[in-house]
Amino acid sequence: QVQLVESGGGLVQAGGSLKLSCAASGRTASSYSMAWFRQAPGKEREFVAGINWSGGTTYYVDSVKGRFTISRDNAKNTVYLQMNSLKPEDTAVYYCAVTSRGRSIYTQASRYNYWGQGTQVTVSS
Repeated sequence: QVQLVESGGGLVQAGGSLKLSCAASGRTASSYSMAWFRQAPGKEREFVAGINWSGGTTYYVDSVKGRFTISRDNAKNTVYLQMNSLKPEDTAVYYCAVTSRGRSIYTQASRYNYWGQGTQVTVSS
């Protein structure tokens, strides 16, 4: 089992920045790919960014490329999402996810078997 706890969400004005953290405990999450998803009201959960176990490979949805950066610190069992130049359309609940089902970065939520409780990010215009 892997337990995930997100933090760092909040209210920010458009153009501002936030840094999300996801602390993992339990089984060795540092061996697995990790990702951030988000879900806005009335919308499906959407892949935002993913990182492989070593941190050497990352992948982003087009809408956040150049603005968001995913990183991880395996010594701390923590993954981060630095979000810059935030836009109102980034408003959502952000979830951290881990997959023990493969070594790749997957964009489908069904590939991930451990999820955090989510943290709200609200960007005002």
